[in-house]
Amino acid sequence: MTSPKKLSLVLSYQYPGKYAFTVLAGAVESDPRLADVALHFPRNRETLLDTLRRCADSGDTVVAAWSFYSASFGPAAAELSWVRERLEGRQVLCIAGGVHATAEPLQTLQAGFDLVAVGEGEPVLRELLVRLTRGEDPRSTRGVAHLMDGRLLQNGRGEGVQLDDFPPFAARHRRYGAIEITRGCIYACRFCQTPFMSKARFRHRSVADTARWARVLREAGKRDVRFITPTSLSYGSSDATVNLPAVEELLVRVREAMGPEGRVYFGTFPSEVRPEHVTPEALAVLRRHVHNDNLIIGAQSGSERVLEKSRRGHDVEAVVRATRLAVEGGFVPNVDFILGLPGEEAEDVEETLTLMQQLADLGARVHGHTFMPLPGTPFRDAAPGRVSPDLRRRLDQLASQGRLYGHWKQQVALAEEIAARRQPRAR
Repeated sequence: MTSPKKLSLVLSYQYPGKYAFTVLAGAVESDPRLADVALHFPRNRETLLDTLRRCADSGDTVVAAWSFYSASFGPAAAELSWVRERLEGRQVLCIAGGVHATAEPLQTLQAGFDLVAVGEGEPVLRELLVRLTRGEDPRSTRGVAHLMDGRLLQNGRGEGVQLDDFPPFAARHRRYGAIEITRGCIYACRFCQTPFMSKARFRHRSVADTARWARVLREAGKRDVRFITPTSLSYGSSDATVNLPAVEELLVRVREAMGPEGRVYFGTFPSEVRPEHVTPEALAVLRRHVHNDNLIIGAQSGSERVLEKSRRGHDVEAVVRATRLAVEGGFVPNVDFILGLPGEEAEDVEETLTLMQQLADLGARVHGHTFMPLPGTPFRDAAPGRVSPDLRRRLDQLASQGRLYGHWKQQVALAEEIAARRQPRAR
């Protein structure tokens, strides 16, 4: 009787996929059924290729994995092609996941990936690897899609997870990151993939579980803790209301877990706060417990009409009020705007520029993005965001004054690429 092959999971651990893989590696390492799976974290394509060759030449069953957003689909597909050309016949199962793969599984498979994880990846990856350890067909895993004679076959969708059931990072492999405290978003803005990937409802990690993982960070010698959430001040709430007692309990318990040398960052990168949630009471809670001196506030447009069309759920006045209150409360507001949203006309652009200038005069910094028609969103088929020469000149002027920052120029090209890759909607 032959012994089963060793299973090696090789993760393309590069930006932006490494953030997803920090979580997914935690899901793998915490499953007793997968205790013998070897995890590898190459940080560039050359090391990725070398690792795949070494594992395959050792006789392992080898799985290579990629996770990407729509903006990074092109580079990931190019890396896959580059690796395959150099594997020289070695057998490697190449899988992909993430928001783009979930929204466009056919396109992702046509790029050369063997399997695609559709939906939330933790249970899908676990079950796929368990099947491989048993010598079973991974294509029968729930939430996996593949091609058969050029036709898409999809075995359902990965189920929505409860965050307490999975680690927020891979402590055993010393891969740490921000703690995800909320998944899903009730607001369902028409440009955002989050609610359409993870459902338009909130699922929160409990206070006790969050504090437990903060202690793990502290024991690993980490001083700072940050959080992943689509809307920070929605923690503990199931609807549009703010549950300040829940937010404060979270911050108190996490500060205790991090100890006197620890620093807690909340309402800043990699998350934000909604403008209507910024109140004197909320700011007082943050002042008592957080170490960040800035807040990221999502405005997205200075046009009431564009905000309504995008289903943002707040008005322009809420943005002005939030900015003023944040400055008065001792925080520097970093206010997000999206340039070129669908339906935006010259008048809307002027209103946005006026608001940007008003907020800058109040003491805010403005963060510019260019609209990208992301797959899986209601705005998927919209034109990519464009920045006219006059708008570019005026934005450059704000930037020269230190009032505007961001990668909006590079995102113009990314938006065009996403639109150029669009395939007809599946019927």
